[in-house]
Amino acid sequence: MNTNLKTVTFANGCFWCTEAVFQRFKGVYNVKSGYTGGKIKNPPYREVCQGRTGHAEAIQLQYDPAIISYLELLQVFFTTHDPTTLNRQGNDVGTQYRSAIYYHSQEQCDEANAMIEILEKEHIFDSKIVTEVTQAMPFYDAEDDHASYYNNNKLQGYCQYIIDPKIAKIKKLFKEQLLESYL
Repeated sequence: MNTNLKTVTFANGCFWCTEAVFQRFKGVYNVKSGYTGGKIKNPPYREVCQGRTGHAEAIQLQYDPAIISYLELLQVFFTTHDPTTLNRQGNDVGTQYRSAIYYHSQEQCDEANAMIEILEKEHIFDSKIVTEVTQAMPFYDAEDDHASYYNNNKLQGYCQYIIDPKIAKIKKLFKEQLLESYL
């Protein structure tokens, strides 16, 4: 077991999408869908979806910085969602779909803020980035039926219309960093 693994927590819309994207990268392990940033312990999906708990749908993963850097993970994060829409990703609307980076170290905080500053300075997006950069809070695993949702339900409409384009995008932009089994 690699003891040099580091933890990342991202919220950028539906966790089915985010999980499907990040589990395809070399050096990324234990990608889990869940909830963070809210007010109660062990929130259920139904309550989170209704915006009652203050949690965001999020993923938490471990990564090996010798294989993939935090900067590369941030690039994937900003490439695969719209960080300029407040509490919304496409048709998913509410604070539970906010764009947020939950940092686990001061270094992650600094790198995330530096990335946002560069993206803003270079006018990469047409609107201002609204991504929160917040210290990591307790992370609660989602219910089992959410684990590897895309991989287990590729024919489901949401997967085909929302997630498939994100997968195609990372295959085009990050081909060298993807696991061969996902090419």
